[in-house]
Amino acid sequence: MKLTNIFKVLALAFLITSVYSSCSGGVKKDVKPIDVEELTKNQPETHGTEIKDEDIPMKSPLDQAEVANGKNIYDLKCSACHKLTDEKLVGPGWLGVTKRRKPAWIINMITNVDMMLEKDPEAQKLLEQCLVRMPNQNVSQPDALNLLSFMRSNDGEK
Repeated sequence: MKLTNIFKVLALAFLITSVYSSCSGGVKKDVKPIDVEELTKNQPETHGTEIKDEDIPMKSPLDQAEVANGKNIYDLKCSACHKLTDEKLVGPGWLGVTKRRKPAWIINMITNVDMMLEKDPEAQKLLEQCLVRMPNQNVSQPDALNLLSFMRSNDGEK
């Protein structure tokens, strides 16, 4: 009987040591930090071609699938710099943007920020106000249209 108790105590001690060791770091593995530049080096930036207002299909009522897709893109690529209110974060807040800007301006700013900062006085003013250049997020034109639908929804359109 005493021998089985000794085995139980040894097994318990081994278990506690194993758990403590794994929780406190245990054996350290060589973990390299993620190098984002290395992961994206073979992915060229994409730039959109300039789009005109007449090229943008303005659906009314809004397509709720497009709005949902736009929200997902916002969450993934835009929310770190833009709030859905009028409050500036890194970039300007989005509330009311579809009332202030034409659809083509919004789409061009999303898909081809370099062209907009070079040509458009309003984009240049935003850069002066925000002090941070909007990065190219490689958003496709269909995804930009989904973002526009989400922005319109955010501004109260149905």
